[in-house]
Amino acid sequence: MNFYRASHGPLLVAEIGGNHEGDFATALRLTDLAVNAGADAVKFQIYYGDTLVSAAQSPERNAHFKRFELSPEEHLALAERVLAAGRRYVASVWDLEAFDWIDSVASAYKIGSGDLTALPFLRAAARTGKPLILSTGLSDMAEVDAAVDYIRSCQPGYRDPVMLAVLQCTSMYPIAQGDAHLSVMQAFSALGVAVGYSDHTIGTRALEVAAAMGAEVLEFHFTDRKEGRTFRDHQLSLDSQDLLELVGVLDEIRELKGSPEKKPLPIEINNDHRRSFRRGVYPSRDIESGELLGEHNLCVLRPNDGIDAREYYRLLGRHARRRLFRHEALDWHDVE
Repeated sequence: MNFYRASHGPLLVAEIGGNHEGDFATALRLTDLAVNAGADAVKFQIYYGDTLVSAAQSPERNAHFKRFELSPEEHLALAERVLAAGRRYVASVWDLEAFDWIDSVASAYKIGSGDLTALPFLRAAARTGKPLILSTGLSDMAEVDAAVDYIRSCQPGYRDPVMLAVLQCTSMYPIAQGDAHLSVMQAFSALGVAVGYSDHTIGTRALEVAAAMGAEVLEFHFTDRKEGRTFRDHQLSLDSQDLLELVGVLDEIRELKGSPEKKPLPIEINNDHRRSFRRGVYPSRDIESGELLGEHNLCVLRPNDGIDAREYYRLLGRHARRRLFRHEALDWHDVE
């Protein structure tokens, strides 16, 4: 089973992140909204101010994260809520000790852009053996390569692309569409991973385009309400209506992309278009019995009756066995 494929094509990961603002009841409500709107996975960030940000170097940031903390018991309850709904629970674990108590309920782990160079966190995530999703904001390709190599050195199972996804991401909130650079996903494909996109634009267009370009994972921030909120992430988040509309567009994209196998379709065959649209070889004028066949007296016309146009050059230099009439269908018995 490919963890990163889902009912609408790409795996849709609703990032609750800090949009609960430290309130457990809000976190539960956001979980239910994301599930009901069609998210395949719901993701939370597990962090504690003092193990994330230096209180001496960045006291304001330290205090911010402390305000948004949820307890281990609350995180476990959220995970159970997601799993009970038949969806996947994904965690961005920003506290090393949290791996010990969340692993029993985690479907997968997300490594945020800020932790792409944090080797202890890469190592701890890889040791779980769960599917990993790696965001690449702030990074150049050499750093992405190094992170993927390190994860695989910790656990060779991540050489399997169904175990490791790498997401294009730009770490600003929000970003302009011109800063999405979705084409970077093509470079990630060479790493032998699943590829995807973590969105920080306003709206859903970037997510739609990423899906059309082959993204297997789409991550987006999710909220219940954007208006009247001061925390920055609400502004760039999708709400329930946005997600419902995105799901509809993704279904259209999946239908339009169709199958990668090139073959004639029943609608072409049943309407006889392989014959009526293609050309056969015909006399361009009346040809006498015994006359030499060549470009001066043969042409290719629709429909493809008689001798196929692909045989045109095999006919040149042969002779007519009988008198041939302009634009009549030919047979190999007519030539020698």
